[in-house]
Amino acid sequence: MSVKLEAPAALCRIQQNWLAANERRILNWLCQRMPGWVTPDRLTATGMIGAGMTFAGYVASNADAAWLLVAILGYLVQWFGDSMDGSLARYRRIERPSYGYFIDHSCDGLATLLILAGIGLSPFVSMDVALIALAGYLLLSIHAFLSARVLGEFKLSYLSAGPTELRIMLIGLTVMMMMLGAGPGFFGTWSGFDLFVGGVGSILILLFVGQTCVTGRRLARIDGEKLNRRT
Repeated sequence: MSVKLEAPAALCRIQQNWLAANERRILNWLCQRMPGWVTPDRLTATGMIGAGMTFAGYVASNADAAWLLVAILGYLVQWFGDSMDGSLARYRRIERPSYGYFIDHSCDGLATLLILAGIGLSPFVSMDVALIALAGYLLLSIHAFLSARVLGEFKLSYLSAGPTELRIMLIGLTVMMMMLGAGPGFFGTWSGFDLFVGGVGSILILLFVGQTCVTGRRLARIDGEKLNRRT
């Protein structure tokens, strides 16, 4: 017995981060000059290599903080692969909506795990704090995927910030790690880096709670209107 897969409905991509317009111009410029042998799948793999580099750089910083340069380079490679794969597919009009959506966001989840696990295994941030940030990011991802299913809207930014702004913030954090070193910290057992990463994770969790309430009220109103039309 064969199973027929239906094509998913087109999603409305909502991207309102600060750098969206400038980033789009850069990506379009790169798409126009990308050689034919570069494919979206190869770019997705490149993004995963970048995430692996970032993981390795953070872990190796236990031996020497200079390895953090590898982590920074990994962020740049990961941005290039992750941002370009879908852009190139749309530019060449070779999109595979179901396959691309599934693979891209599955890789995003794995890349986020690698990056935050690397941060937690570094001498600068404790693993429990890194896991708070990971939980916040994944909760917001769950919200985005659920909203895509029930509203047809795929939100790519919150508080005017998206993945690119988050990478820039993490690169800045990594530079500060190189400049200041691990040190004993100024807040008991938690360092300033712990407080920063934990604070960002807490904000992401609060955003998830807030967005869930907003979307829940919106869906209740929509479903209520549909119910009234039937009665």
